[in-house]
Amino acid sequence: MLPLVQRGDERAMLELYRQNVRYLTGVCSRYVGDEDETKDVMQEAFLKIFSAVGSFKYRGEGSLRGWMARIVVNEALKFLQHRRRLNFVGLDPEETDVPDETPDTADVPAKELHRMIRELPDGYRTIFNLFVVEEKSHKEIAAMLHIKENTSASQLHRAKALLAEKIRHYKTHHSTPL
Repeated sequence: MLPLVQRGDERAMLELYRQNVRYLTGVCSRYVGDEDETKDVMQEAFLKIFSAVGSFKYRGEGSLRGWMARIVVNEALKFLQHRRRLNFVGLDPEETDVPDETPDTADVPAKELHRMIRELPDGYRTIFNLFVVEEKSHKEIAAMLHIKENTSASQLHRAKALLAEKIRHYKTHHSTPL
């Protein structure tokens, strides 16, 4: 199918879209919380995917999907930066020595965890996703977002703390009595 897509075959392009739109929309919605905005970003991402697919080099199973996901993430970040929704605040000196919390998520459904992450402020959510999901280093995140490495680290710290609080709140209100 890829050679047909690269030659501009509309049926092959539609099939590529159908096979990947749900996954890529999920990737996008990790960064852009609003459904309508996610649709806008996805439209831009697919325009970029189809205009650049001719230069894509196949590197094995999953390489095309990974390449498309990177485009979606980059488009989502560009959208958030353009809308000036990535406001970053550094940690106060007394906050830098506080260890990250690792809450027990065993009794929290995945759907609830995803909701909690989507509810994080844009900057926190973006850094959290880039670090935890995309496995980017603070140095890579800093370069991508044009921020300092310690700003990336502080945003991750705050995102984890807020997420831990949301998890505690959920568990308090959804625990089953013994």
